Amino acid sequence: MFNKQSVSLEWAGRTLTIETGQVARQADGAVMVTYGDTVLLATAVYAKEAKPGQDFFPLTVNYQEKYFASGRIPGGYFKREGRPTEKETLTSRLIDRPIRPLFVSGFKNEVQVVLTALSYDLENDPDILGMVGASAALVLSGAPFMGPVGAARVGYKDGAYLINPTVEELAESELDLVVAGTADAVMMVESEAKELSEDIMLGAVVAGHEAMQPVIDAIIELAEKAAKAPFDFEPVDNSAAVAAIQKIVGKDVSKAYKITNKLERQAAVGEARDKAKAALVGTEEAPGEMSAETFKSAFKETEAAVVRGDILKTGERIDGRKLDQVRPIVAEAGFLPRTHGSALFTRGETQAVCVATLGTSDDEQYIDSLDGTRKENFLLHYNFPPYSVGETGRMGGAGRREIGHGKLAWRALRAVLPKHEEFPYTIRLVSEITESNGSSSMATVCGCSLAMMDAGVPVSRPVSGIAMGLILEGTDFAVLSDILGDEDHLGDMDFKVAGTEQGVTSLQMDIKVAGITKEIMEKALQQANGGRMHILGEMAKALSESRGELSENAPQMEIIKVPTDKIRDVIGSGGKVIRGIVDESGAKVNIEDDGTVQVSALDRASIDKALKMIKEIVAEPEVGEIYQGTVVSLKDFGAFVNFFGPKDGLVHVSQMANKRIGHPKDLVKEGDKVWVKLMGFDDRGKVRLSMKVVDQETGKELVEEAADGGEEE
Repeated sequence: MFNKQSVSLEWAGRTLTIETGQVARQADGAVMVTYGDTVLLATAVYAKEAKPGQDFFPLTVNYQEKYFASGRIPGGYFKREGRPTEKETLTSRLIDRPIRPLFVSGFKNEVQVVLTALSYDLENDPDILGMVGASAALVLSGAPFMGPVGAARVGYKDGAYLINPTVEELAESELDLVVAGTADAVMMVESEAKELSEDIMLGAVVAGHEAMQPVIDAIIELAEKAAKAPFDFEPVDNSAAVAAIQKIVGKDVSKAYKITNKLERQAAVGEARDKAKAALVGTEEAPGEMSAETFKSAFKETEAAVVRGDILKTGERIDGRKLDQVRPIVAEAGFLPRTHGSALFTRGETQAVCVATLGTSDDEQYIDSLDGTRKENFLLHYNFPPYSVGETGRMGGAGRREIGHGKLAWRALRAVLPKHEEFPYTIRLVSEITESNGSSSMATVCGCSLAMMDAGVPVSRPVSGIAMGLILEGTDFAVLSDILGDEDHLGDMDFKVAGTEQGVTSLQMDIKVAGITKEIMEKALQQANGGRMHILGEMAKALSESRGELSENAPQMEIIKVPTDKIRDVIGSGGKVIRGIVDESGAKVNIEDDGTVQVSALDRASIDKALKMIKEIVAEPEVGEIYQGTVVSLKDFGAFVNFFGPKDGLVHVSQMANKRIGHPKDLVKEGDKVWVKLMGFDDRGKVRLSMKVVDQETGKELVEEAADGGEEE
């Protein structure tokens, strides 16, 4: 019934198996990828013809995690997987980026790749399997895909690279780097690092590229057994159309791309486009020799050819800058008056308003995943409104772009955060992009670094980021520092590097061609280092280190530890005691299972009052000490006195006065304040108190008049 085919190999100490022919047989390509006990299903389906008028490549990658994969039921009220989680969105982007450039130019048919994590062993993350599976499914499908692509994760510990480290190993690693590529070149890099040098980062990319080669060979071996016939697709040749456009407006386009201002440049390019369109496409009444669809595609190619050619020939860019020159930077800290920390970061025509807000453990985010539920106390949210590029658009929730850019900045900044034990605040950063013309994600890194320092967060060092570009024609190439939006769209690479003066904290690379070489990457990293140092210098003009004290608008906080056997006393029955502390002091009080108590408020007096109340509850009375207490009940044999927080003790009738009394009510009544001395504890651990050895007016001990106590009943 099944025509099952499979390949297996030993990869980084575990067996990787890729098989096809048993599951999802109606998809154009489908594979099951197994690594350890992690299993992922990858499918690829493509339309056999493009939609009329389609002018872009409609590729969709959907990575999804099923909670049953790790034996879990989704949390919350709805026990069904809902909208994509942040992890699923980021992994979908991760898989999309290396495969998108490898489809044959001009292919506009809709393609959908679906990756489903079916089993998770809590050791091997399914994301790498998703990249391998997507590549294999596309190769088997017969789609015009110039793969296969391989992928690997690289860690770094004790001076050695770790290939495909487990989740546990990754927690102790100084690096988490994912690299994807073909047999000849690297296509994509995504990483988070703890201030590592450019040489170590480059070495990790090379190590990962070498490690993925057996996987690429395995996919080819499987394709030889089970691949479908190649789809009959002939790419459109626009060379004649491009030549016709260049003949009419080539000089106009070149002149337009020398205009520094973005909006003025776009207007000039628009005029050239209209001029060529009138000559070649014509109108409905007088149609020209070229269709509107062909013209649109050919004009984009014309723009790219003009801009790329000018850069390679002259070494000057769209806005007149040299290849390694960064646009003018203006940084301002303390930009907003009532926020905990804020900054305005402007680089050329890219601008970010960044805000830091400090909260307590109540503000931590609960994250439900295949690994379980965890709490996150560092959040970064990136917003990209349409007005930032002078356009109208729909305003809604965060899309894939916002989530991806925010996570990149999050990774870049996490390495410099203080330990949570030393700075127990929840930190939320928000980046509002108010202008955009090239790398708003790196502006977010710079602005959020300043905002945290303005808020008094004791970061170890400032972090800056820069986006690098590439123009590659044959063996000629030019690496561009601090790329514009147009240089990103018309270039071959978007290479983002963030870090401190000590080293790299994050690196992300996307390639639009069939990969780049080690030589180009090395050049880009070196040039990026110079750019990052320059940007750090400009940032230092606004703020070079943390202010050292929190904003007066931020909550104050103090943490103490109480014995775990006292937690119940602090909380009280049904939370009665802790609610009373909160109501009376005005402070927030959170207590963890390990006895960590976090007390926070906007004023110090509230914190001090709450701490005093908590310490009174958990403190132990000392034998021989004198305390003032309240009579809480009377018995025939004595009085019970509340003398130390919630603690009560018995004053035996013989210990109430230096004379014989008939009944305790002859001396005291409930609610009376009395002075008592803690005499000790009996064999059952019950408290023994004495009133008669203490002057009831002054609270001082009456040593000379003290008498031997009677026996308690």
